[in-house]
Amino acid sequence: MKHHTIQKSIIGIGLFAGCFSSCLAQENKNADTKNRPNVLFIPIDDLRPELGCYGDTTIKTPNIDRIAKEGVVFTRTYCQQAVCNPSRASLLTGMRPDAIQVWDLKTDFRDHVPNVVTLPQYFKDNGYSSVGLGKTFHNTLPDTLSWSEKPHIHGFPFDPDAVYASEKGKKSIEEKKQHYISIGKSTIDQLGHWYLKTFATEMADVPDDTYFDGAQTTLAIEKLQDLKDKKEPFFLSVGYYRPHLPFNAPKKYWDMYDRDAIPLAKNQYVPENSPEYAMNSCYELRYCDDFTDIPYPKGENLSEDRQRLLKHGYFASVSYVDAQIGRLLDALEEQGLKENTIIVLWGDHGWKLGEHNSWCKQSNYEIDTRSPMIISGAGVKSKGQKSNALTEFVDVYPTLCELAGLNLPENLEGSSLVPLLDDTEIEWKDAAYSQFMRHAHHFSKDPNDSKMGYTIRTNRYRYVEWYNWDIERSKRGELVARELYDHFVDEDENINKADSPENNLVVEKLSIKLKEGFKWPSKAKTD
Repeated sequence: MKHHTIQKSIIGIGLFAGCFSSCLAQENKNADTKNRPNVLFIPIDDLRPELGCYGDTTIKTPNIDRIAKEGVVFTRTYCQQAVCNPSRASLLTGMRPDAIQVWDLKTDFRDHVPNVVTLPQYFKDNGYSSVGLGKTFHNTLPDTLSWSEKPHIHGFPFDPDAVYASEKGKKSIEEKKQHYISIGKSTIDQLGHWYLKTFATEMADVPDDTYFDGAQTTLAIEKLQDLKDKKEPFFLSVGYYRPHLPFNAPKKYWDMYDRDAIPLAKNQYVPENSPEYAMNSCYELRYCDDFTDIPYPKGENLSEDRQRLLKHGYFASVSYVDAQIGRLLDALEEQGLKENTIIVLWGDHGWKLGEHNSWCKQSNYEIDTRSPMIISGAGVKSKGQKSNALTEFVDVYPTLCELAGLNLPENLEGSSLVPLLDDTEIEWKDAAYSQFMRHAHHFSKDPNDSKMGYTIRTNRYRYVEWYNWDIERSKRGELVARELYDHFVDEDENINKADSPENNLVVEKLSIKLKEGFKWPSKAKTD
């Protein structure tokens, strides 16, 4: 199939999705909206599924655990691509990255599916007030069509993920700004603020609202009162930036942890027999001025002191956000809104803290694709339960529609999880699917050597197929590598067994299932 045919097909899907959703919205509007449940949507950037409610005893998250007690913790949820923009765009459109052609941080999904109706937009079209605070979509692509209101807090940059409050931090920002001015470089955003990032961590003795996540929680609490007064259902998204780098959090959250007692990753080496492009390059951390010298994953281990600093900062950032969520939950109860509100908390992907001798996300491995997700509150029968079912981010859109009594748009590629919210023990899907595009400049001197990895996660195995990828034509080329990890004996995915003769039949079956899951032709053409 030629590329222009693929492009027309995808745009056609977007047009159909928009038209169909508009028809459904009109039908849904005719129904009574007065008693429909509210939605409190809580995306959290770079959050690992290592929380109290997931069985972790080191990290302190009492308020996220409060949400879990009133809902279902999904222990095996997988994002569709382990990097912010594709993961969020996929969840919020209910379509996989290939369907919306979003595989990087700069592509707006509306460039390819301009009329697709997003999750908050669909609720807005059906009589809800949709309010987007913080980071729901990727921070530089907020999608104004999705919101009745998208407020920003005065005094913070357009992208407020790098705010420094200590004297050391503010001095470093000023010095970097003056250096940029001296060489004629500018990073001034559309609000007139300089966007600059220096240190990877900051421990400042300041109030919570000094950083954006605290300030937006204060605003969210005010918005809850406003939304209650409107006497119509709401879809309120409060998207938290921490624990994304830099790990800047008030000192009191750092004080919750003994740095020397924080455990370090056990598998500080790349998976044996894995292709070089399977692992990320840690460039996100390398952009921080105090970590420009971080070794690449195939190199030396980061020193123990620096590992502990990063993990300490990550833990403090998680506990900082947890405290803000506690404030939100308190306000929800005080306003009398708790009983009729669905809460969905999710982290956009996993994150490596030294595992595979790497840091950050951006791979097809379990540590990056497995993500936290909790669905709680109104309409959830199995409160306080865990589900081990294989679930995906594309399942969120249809789930919320069903819980709210809205008809399902036909373009959605996931399955409603409502049956699991009723009974966590029922049989469910037998696989989850993710992918990752590795740009050539991260591993190769050949600018045309980009790769696309597609992965399937079953109850026992993770299987990955890597293909040459033509970025200009968005086209898959020849198969160049495979990976296979047996979770029954290798849950950390340390040894690639795809080339072991005893696994030939397993690889063959998983390869077929992978192609079926991604809806490729049975004999997929690559020319």
